[in-house]
Amino acid sequence: MKKFAVIQFPGSNCDRDLLNAALKAGAEAEFVDYRAASLAGYDGVLIPGGFSFGDYLRSGAMAAVAPVTKAIKEAAEAGKPVLGICNGFQILTEIGLLPGALIFNDQHTFISRDESLKIANSETLFTRGYGQGEDVVYPVAHGEGHYYCDDATYEKLKAHNQIVLTYNENPNGSRNDIAGIINERGNVLGMMPHPERALETLLGSDDGLKLFEEMTKWEANHVQIH
Repeated sequence: MKKFAVIQFPGSNCDRDLLNAALKAGAEAEFVDYRAASLAGYDGVLIPGGFSFGDYLRSGAMAAVAPVTKAIKEAAEAGKPVLGICNGFQILTEIGLLPGALIFNDQHTFISRDESLKIANSETLFTRGYGQGEDVVYPVAHGEGHYYCDDATYEKLKAHNQIVLTYNENPNGSRNDIAGIINERGNVLGMMPHPERALETLLGSDDGLKLFEEMTKWEANHVQIH
């Protein structure tokens, strides 16, 4: 059984949701404090949404220099799955595991609602349970969710099939409707929508469960983008 570390920063507020998602998918999961120097013994890393360190300076900037950052990078380098959601996505860009940046929504307002999205790459270790082009519904809750990158970075993302999730109706101005991207190796995924809040049809959608179920099946020697 795979065991995941759910990183807790001061200001994290989706950590319990993320822990529950991993447990529901059949994995083991534990909270790990941002001051931890090692993630040895964990098979993957989950970085939750929220407002790490109050979003001072800019979202994810202070979390990027927390002690646990080095261990997160080591896990990614080892080929373990690393998933950053919302503020977690912002942190992954700040520490250089994913390209681009997350900036203020075009409307400069906080958005909190369900969003219709499209699976743009169904061949990652996170999305193999979905069909290519499948529509899903995940909640969003962010004020700085506009994904920005320069032209060269965007062309590289397209060329390497790194755009994993797109908005059907862009809520924040993200470049070319991008809602989630993955690294070239295929084991680090960042996304603004919240699949951990889409686990029960009773609450509006269970479209997020497949993502966590697939993540628990990964094998280190099979991590790649097709």
